[in-house]
Amino acid sequence: MSSLASTLSGIGMSMANLVASLVLNSVGTMSEAGGHESWISSNINKGHYDYYYLVLAGLSLANLIYFLVCSRFYGPLKEERKMAEEEDELSVICSKFVPFLIVSFTCEFCTANEAFEKMATYGLMPNMILYLMKQYNMEMTTASNVLFFWSATTNFMPLVGAIIADSYLDRFYTIGIGSVICLMGMILLWLTTIIPQARPPPCDPSIDICSSATIFQFTFLCASLGLISIGAGGIRSSSLAFGANQLENGDFQRKPGVKESYFSWYYASYTFSLLIALTCVVYIQDKMGWGVGFAVPAVLMLFSAVSFYLASPFYIKVKSKTSLVTGLAQVVVASYRNRHLKLSDDAHTVYHYKSGSVLVFPSRKLRFLNKACIVKDPQKDLSPDGRATNPWSLCTVDQVEELKSLLKVVPIWSTGMIMSVNISQKSFPVLQASSVDRRITPNLTIPAASFNTFTVISVITWITLYDRVFLPLASRVMKRPAHISTQTRMGIGIFLSFLAMLVTSFVESIRRGLASKEGYIDYPQATVQMSALWLVPQYCLTGFAEASNSIAQIEFYFTEFPRSMSSLASTLQDIGMSLANFVASLILNSVDRISKEGGHESWISSNINKGHYDYYYLVLAGLSMANLIYFIVCSKAYGPLREERNLAEEEDEL
Repeated sequence: MSSLASTLSGIGMSMANLVASLVLNSVGTMSEAGGHESWISSNINKGHYDYYYLVLAGLSLANLIYFLVCSRFYGPLKEERKMAEEEDELSVICSKFVPFLIVSFTCEFCTANEAFEKMATYGLMPNMILYLMKQYNMEMTTASNVLFFWSATTNFMPLVGAIIADSYLDRFYTIGIGSVICLMGMILLWLTTIIPQARPPPCDPSIDICSSATIFQFTFLCASLGLISIGAGGIRSSSLAFGANQLENGDFQRKPGVKESYFSWYYASYTFSLLIALTCVVYIQDKMGWGVGFAVPAVLMLFSAVSFYLASPFYIKVKSKTSLVTGLAQVVVASYRNRHLKLSDDAHTVYHYKSGSVLVFPSRKLRFLNKACIVKDPQKDLSPDGRATNPWSLCTVDQVEELKSLLKVVPIWSTGMIMSVNISQKSFPVLQASSVDRRITPNLTIPAASFNTFTVISVITWITLYDRVFLPLASRVMKRPAHISTQTRMGIGIFLSFLAMLVTSFVESIRRGLASKEGYIDYPQATVQMSALWLVPQYCLTGFAEASNSIAQIEFYFTEFPRSMSSLASTLQDIGMSLANFVASLILNSVDRISKEGGHESWISSNINKGHYDYYYLVLAGLSMANLIYFIVCSKAYGPLREERNLAEEEDEL
């Protein structure tokens, strides 16, 4: 077949010319929709051949991924098979190195998958307030509520994903399916930018009338956002725990500090993806328009999904077992059904426990739940193989302790909610940044949505200094491994969040005063003669607060929860963020309604110069201070952490 082989390249070139013609005609048709000049206009100066070549670049990247997949399925080449036979003798030498290589490889792919997902998702979020206000003609309050509910759904779906991962599918399939669904949502959102009928017509400046979105247009928008949330829930619920599963290979379990370092650098990769999203992706949206700007996140999500599946053969995949949520519900029902039983410390009391479990007796805290695992009559309550005949009347000690662990952390978990309310304030900072002087040079202006980059840089800086500078130096000075407790770090984060709200209120007060002095009260689009560098401190404080509190929260849940609840542990913070968005929406609507009573201008008016966002942030600062006091009380009531109890036991033995 040598003659045929030599002509295959020519046949491919022939087909490529037909595809090139199809791409050219498609780009020409879509780009001139709505009366715009075609990207591939005969007048090269009026056209946008730069956008056309970006399309080709995106197709080339997709082709590269397709090539990698095809190569993967093709298998080894003939020459590689021969080399493999010759290299079998080296397998013994490599046996100790390969596990380490595989663990590093799979951890990197787990982390990269969520990093690309976040890069895509957070690349959409910063400018969404402007997109909804300008393209969908929404008021500031309406657009903010849409974003709050979208963010709430996005942060709540990891709970659903965790239940599915732990109970029905497994973490690998949950992440994989979530990646595909998220990609579908991003494609739908991108379609809203290129199909004129998918959004309301532009406002008519001559009569100052703006049409609202129709039911179909709003439903289409919500469907795209909903799919993104569902897909993100599948990815975020299991990525952290799935990566931790890879560390169970070889000697990684016995290495001290491996998981703490993994959690820190996992969060660092997350913040790095945010850095790319808030700079490159946002810049593309500002300079190249919504069509190209929303296509980039879709391409990133495609790369995320494909790269995750490519590493499939190397993952450690833990099979799902019984439903965690069902088990927790069984404890509640069983303890209620057995509420008439009397608890005693009698040694003759028999408790139902799993075969091989180290938990034979329940703890003394929340003792009313212990009634769920008391065996009343072994012959009736237990089957011949030792299982409960009715799991809704008799549970294992492990199930009881899992529910206790969850209930015990609820008060401390709730303290992160107000801080999450502060972090979720995404709309106003964009409007604030757009109203000040953002010029770095005469030809370079920072996009308003890119100021969140300072938050991301602050997070990375905090993680790096804490993990690579502070801890090693403290360990050297103390001559033993140094460690700041998770509760202390969470408290520091809440306090820094309080300071961030105070600084934001102070800076906004100055900005609004200048707008009034310069006569811009009725012109919210005007640029105030105030350097955008004034905004940097509030973003940095928010970044330091998030880094200190969020990483500590993740580590706290993983440490205090049983291993069987690892997926739920990784999603608790997201659940808090979800509820925080609803709380933020409630606060926003309450402040809006109360502040405009008596015919006054709302504090959170769409006209940023007429509103009083400085007062609004003072309200958030007051709530943050109350939350800090509440956190201190909850920490005292919680008692010593598991790591502190283990350390105390080791010292007692010495």
